[in-house]
Amino acid sequence: MPRVDTESFYRHALARYGDNAEGVHWRSTESQQIRFEVLRNLLPSDLSRISLVDVGCGLGDLHVFLAARNDLPRQYIGLDAVEAMVERARARTGCAIMRCDVLSDPLPDADWYLASGAMALLTQEETGAFIARCLNAARQGLVFNLLKGSHQSLTFNYLMPEAVEVWGAEMDVDVKIVEGYLSGDFSVAMMHKGGE
Repeated sequence: MPRVDTESFYRHALARYGDNAEGVHWRSTESQQIRFEVLRNLLPSDLSRISLVDVGCGLGDLHVFLAARNDLPRQYIGLDAVEAMVERARARTGCAIMRCDVLSDPLPDADWYLASGAMALLTQEETGAFIARCLNAARQGLVFNLLKGSHQSLTFNYLMPEAVEVWGAEMDVDVKIVEGYLSGDFSVAMMHKGGE
């Protein structure tokens, strides 16, 4: 179980900041866009050929980011555990957005899964389970970002890239890690062997 109540954590942020990056607990729109750019570069070059599940899609900001670049996947599905986010993302994107707890609900099949910030409130054990479940539902792979660090927090989930590399070896997937784009952040691609 997450350390904080996800529903109230995001509901309060939306009420305070509105429908923007800060409303979904990003430091700024700029930092959110930088993270999206890094994750996008870890996906196949031609998104129009793949189906993509955006886990923790929030307000649908990734879809808006990709649409502005004329770079949408063949199929986009958003998942979020917070009903207020699901409703807003449906209205913004016109796409299939489902309320879903990744740790317990059935997950849709897709070529790729993407999770930007979706594991920020999880424990390390939940993070491992989240990654495994997404990889199990993804035909090709999963890209995600995490907060980098070894310190313990009562709210946020911090991990070191080395821990993710160990999980990748245990799950028998190829792992690519990108660092250096924002302080305290890293991104990962986990790909099934023989995938793109």
